[in-house]
Amino acid sequence: MPDWKEEIAMRLRSLKLAPPREAEITEELAQHLEDRYQELIAGGANEKEARRVALEELSDENLLARGLRRVEKEVPQEPLVPGEGGGNNFLASLWQDVRYGIRMLRKSPGFAAAAVIVLALGIGANTAIFSVVNAVLLRPLPFSNPDRLVQLWHTPPQASFPGMTRFPLSAANYLDWKSQNHVFEQTAIYSFARYNLTGIGQPEVVQAGSVEPSFFAVLGIPPMLGRVFASDEDQPGRGNIVILSHAFWQDHFGRDPHVIGRSIEFDGKPFTVVGVMGPQFRRPPLAQVWTPLVWTNKERSVRGEHHFLVVARLRRGVDLKQAQTEMNTISSRLEQQYPSDNRGWGAMVVPLREETVGKVRPALLVLLGAVAFVLLIACANVANLVLAETLARQKEIAIRTALGASRARVLQQVLTETVLLAIAGGALGLLLGRFGLDLIVHFLASKLPRATEISLDARVLGFTLLVSVLTGLVAGFLPAWRLTKTDVNDALKQGLGRAGADSGSRRTRNVLVVAEVALSLMLLIGAGLMIRSLWLLRSVDPGFDPHGVLKMTVGIGKAKFTDPAQQSSFYDQVLQRVRALPGVESAGVIDDLPLSGGSHQPVAVEGRPVVAMADQPEVDVRVISPGYVRAMRIPVLRGRDVNDRDTGDRPVAILISEAMAKRFWPNEDPLGQHVTLTFFPDRAREIVGIVGDVKQDALNGSDPNATLYVPMAQITAATYAASTVGPFRAFSMALVVRTITRPTSLVTAVANAVHQLDPATPLLDVVTLEDFVAESLSQERFNMLLLATFAGLAVVLAAVGIYSVLAYGVRRRVREIGIRMALGAQNGDVLRTVIGDGTKLTLIGVAIGIAGALALTRSLSSLLYGVRPTDPLTFIVVSFILTSVALLASYIPARRATRIDPMVALRYE
Repeated sequence: MPDWKEEIAMRLRSLKLAPPREAEITEELAQHLEDRYQELIAGGANEKEARRVALEELSDENLLARGLRRVEKEVPQEPLVPGEGGGNNFLASLWQDVRYGIRMLRKSPGFAAAAVIVLALGIGANTAIFSVVNAVLLRPLPFSNPDRLVQLWHTPPQASFPGMTRFPLSAANYLDWKSQNHVFEQTAIYSFARYNLTGIGQPEVVQAGSVEPSFFAVLGIPPMLGRVFASDEDQPGRGNIVILSHAFWQDHFGRDPHVIGRSIEFDGKPFTVVGVMGPQFRRPPLAQVWTPLVWTNKERSVRGEHHFLVVARLRRGVDLKQAQTEMNTISSRLEQQYPSDNRGWGAMVVPLREETVGKVRPALLVLLGAVAFVLLIACANVANLVLAETLARQKEIAIRTALGASRARVLQQVLTETVLLAIAGGALGLLLGRFGLDLIVHFLASKLPRATEISLDARVLGFTLLVSVLTGLVAGFLPAWRLTKTDVNDALKQGLGRAGADSGSRRTRNVLVVAEVALSLMLLIGAGLMIRSLWLLRSVDPGFDPHGVLKMTVGIGKAKFTDPAQQSSFYDQVLQRVRALPGVESAGVIDDLPLSGGSHQPVAVEGRPVVAMADQPEVDVRVISPGYVRAMRIPVLRGRDVNDRDTGDRPVAILISEAMAKRFWPNEDPLGQHVTLTFFPDRAREIVGIVGDVKQDALNGSDPNATLYVPMAQITAATYAASTVGPFRAFSMALVVRTITRPTSLVTAVANAVHQLDPATPLLDVVTLEDFVAESLSQERFNMLLLATFAGLAVVLAAVGIYSVLAYGVRRRVREIGIRMALGAQNGDVLRTVIGDGTKLTLIGVAIGIAGALALTRSLSSLLYGVRPTDPLTFIVVSFILTSVALLASYIPARRATRIDPMVALRYE
């Protein structure tokens, strides 16, 4: 007698039913086959013929459906069609699909693990970048009614400041703006200051915001402890009070709630603590404390010097356009009243949000787009995995369809499984995203506005959940749709372990691989452009030699010296001691190092027509000591360097840069010419040397700045007495020390040399000049690193996708390949066939990716230096790299195909 039960069990195995259910179904169908077999024998058929006919009837879908329905009617507690019969409402069917999906994934742990890991990489990257975008771009500023807050700027005359669109305000112009406008509810002026903190541990420099008393009212933020400044506390003699930031209060006072009324020593003077701000208040961004902006009547009347910032709050009902129109009117009025100072100076009203985050928005949006591409590639990869997995379940789905399951029910079942995978991937992605977020904040805390606000808040968690669900739906839709196209009759007639023709599924897998390659190429080209840009930036000549130089800032407070001669003498003594140290080649000081910006001044050239200050050209002005040019190895092109004989009682000497020489004296010799600094008009200054151009603002600056160097010893008390900038205030200088040994080995010796003169002088920003230059590119480097990481991840996923499709194809074509080899095909023929399939998909993807990159890389223009968004070399090299990776991914399954034994393949089912 035939063993019907074994045959039936083999055919039902793909359903993965519970053992009791499978036994019941097997018993029912075995009895039917035995009855049919005996009927055929009685009709005259032999045993072999009777068995064949009975088994053919077993493959009939109607017979299976009748048998399965009969058992289903008898045992209804677990429907064979999930969601059908377990409740008519959607939630009941969905819950059954979830339970069934979990069981199915548990039975395929390898597939589930691979899919979860791939999705976790894509979702984790999106979570990390969205957390940054959420905190920096989407979350409202932590102020009261932040949409009404604006920043006010001057627009400078282009003749004096070519290419500059905004400029700080002068004190007198601000006071006129404040009194004449009708569009602002409140305004406040502020600037930056540095203080030497003593009496609390080691001496250190504290960054301060020097603010008008109305500053906190404009922003609408009350203090966490104490009070803000009173309206009359900006008067001379009343300004020795301070408000602490939350971080400063925590670090220096251990969150002492009784800190109000305590005294702090800044620059040797006591300041009384009157308030502590909350943790979210960081305006200006780097301020650790706030002090009242105390200014004299002389300083209030200065109209030509611009170094103040202004924040304002719009009146209710006033929009940005109205405010800009009124400020234009006021600026025109002031230009007519004070033509000498204000000709060409306009006004600009900028939303405070735009002012805070506008510069980083392009980079963040590019990175957000990059991780979206990575997620799409992950979706395509998982779709391929799910498609391969669901093809093995064609017979199961056919039986369920025969039982009456609709296509919508089949779609729901498969999509539920992929959404479960995606949610698991999202949970793991949250962990990866949290780790990535810590790295981003660590590397970009000083470059990224609102970095302290970045966190995994409710919006980020909601985003991750939404992305996970959408990812599951996107990754599962194509496989589920292909599965609903299965021919029920053909699927039920297939033998164990065999699926029917899947040409449609193969086309779907190929389309997914092409999409992965195209998206990967676009990401890789973007990363390649960023890498080339950074490489070109690193090769830019900054105008000085950073190798072998130690750099530090000597933190002199404003009240340290009362006379510029005292400050000059202090730095001269510091330099004498440092130059005497073993291993020191040269040393000097400067007020603002290259690559960090600095001050500008209008200048007048002796012998040329006198023009109003508003029409005078501006140049960068740097104060240096003898030895600075030599320590930096800035070439002296003509004339001489400043030296120790350039003191206050000698003729005033200056150096100018080559760019300034070309701008002011294109057809004559600048040496011996005289220039007057408009803010220091005490004496005309003679040009004694021309030095090479230096990158003053950034390495990616275009034209070199016209720069003028003034010897520190020739900035005298008489200079300030004749100036328009107010009384002398001591200022910190950057010390550069060129050594013949390793620069860091001299840190202690140089620090001791400074502290022998003044133990209370703090030293900050102690780094090598090479590290300082490298740090100036930190944001560009990190943007490149993130984009390259995402591109590398995309390439890996694309390579895995190509490998998986070809490996699956080889498994599907074992019999075909075996026949070819039996008929004489060589290993090389098989290799060419399989690799050719992979190469064809890759080249199609590369062609589509190049077209997409040509359209999308233009968004990178603002992030690039020295390279076009359509750079041919980058496109060619990146395409070659990706094609090579794809060929390697194709080679592995191709080699496996050459090892197929023809005899085994011919028996393969």
